Amino acid sequence: MQFHSDPAMRPTNDHAANGSAGSVASKGSVVTPNVSDDLNDRAAMNAEGPRSPTSFSVTLDEGLTLECGAHVAPLDIAYCAYGTLSPRRDNVILVCHALTGDQYVAETHPVTGKPGWWSRAVGPGRAIDTDRFYVICVNVLGGCMGSSGPRTVRDNGEPWGTDFPPITIRDMVFAQAKLLDHLGIERLFAAIGGSMGGMQVLQWVASFPERVGAAMPIATAPFHSAQNIAFNEVSRQAICGDPDWCGGRYWAHGTIPAKGLAVARMMAHITYLSEEALTQKFGRRTRRDAVPSQEPATSGNSLFGEIFEVESYLRHQGSSFVRRFDANSYLTITRALDYFDLSADYDGDLSAPFRHCTTRFCIISFTSDWLFPTSQSRLLARALNRAGVNVSFVEIESDRGHDAFLLEEPDLDRTMRGFINGAAEQAGLVARVEEASHAS
Repeated sequence: MQFHSDPAMRPTNDHAANGSAGSVASKGSVVTPNVSDDLNDRAAMNAEGPRSPTSFSVTLDEGLTLECGAHVAPLDIAYCAYGTLSPRRDNVILVCHALTGDQYVAETHPVTGKPGWWSRAVGPGRAIDTDRFYVICVNVLGGCMGSSGPRTVRDNGEPWGTDFPPITIRDMVFAQAKLLDHLGIERLFAAIGGSMGGMQVLQWVASFPERVGAAMPIATAPFHSAQNIAFNEVSRQAICGDPDWCGGRYWAHGTIPAKGLAVARMMAHITYLSEEALTQKFGRRTRRDAVPSQEPATSGNSLFGEIFEVESYLRHQGSSFVRRFDANSYLTITRALDYFDLSADYDGDLSAPFRHCTTRFCIISFTSDWLFPTSQSRLLARALNRAGVNVSFVEIESDRGHDAFLLEEPDLDRTMRGFINGAAEQAGLVARVEEASHAS
């Protein structure tokens, strides 16, 4: 590990789906009349016995005007919340998810039944400690787990589909800001995220520097590279080339473009890994039940079947993905990734968005990440340094590729704990937590 400092799908639980107790809405569709009481109720609920994270859904009738000029109204925002909100509402950490993630960061996923995608990092006593902080994770705009997106049903009774307007990372952040406004949270203690989540963190600071105390972008970049755009285009073409895509209206035909979406996932998943990781896990090992035969092929499981273990792994990744993700959401979000370039509005000056910024930064990269390589993190760190921002940069030695930030990496845990603790001490949160503990 290398440390560098200042270097040159629809929600399926009752709360979100049915608007039961604990759900909140605004302007004409209010379920819980007082947002403050609602937050306090959640805080009390989380403080009783074993912590039970819960998910919520908000409908904002005023909607959101996007960068493209289109207006999405009403605006649905689905999110999960963990921990206890402090009386001053100053202990909020926003965790931003990646391309195929969602709001279920630290609890069992309602579709797959698997643990939350970052449950190893978020929870009581973990690096992002829900005993100390109120942690929010929002399903991004354009997603398919409850927030407004292509699968959202409009007034005409049909989903948006490909009519859903093009969105940007900035639009995602502005939707999250509207949620925080609705909840009465003026400022984030910290914003943390990896990959596309890291892009959202950067956009948060660029758009709302006064609202973010600390920022931790992990395994990310200030723009999407030509190579990454190319990978995304191959994935999109795989989806659009599936006959079951039906021009994006597959729901009307009772189908989903499963083959195309699975190939898109397989393609993307390769970029999340490293050659070392693939070699260690699979090498050239073959499946014992898939030895090539000289007999005539009678099925797809012959010469072009799952002969190598790595093939079987990728096909499993693809087939499991189509059960939890929407194809049109994948198209929409990958294009938002491609649009992302923080310096585009500043004549290519990456330091410009962060001038006069008081946010404290910790940038983290991994040595084997070739999707968002360390060179891009260094570029970002240098730009922040030119802008006079308090920034630290950590490169972690790992052979696990881009997905290292999701896996058991002790150096990552230590870095996250150290940065969060330092930022909390600087913000005076440590003292207030101790005072509250003594008072109780």
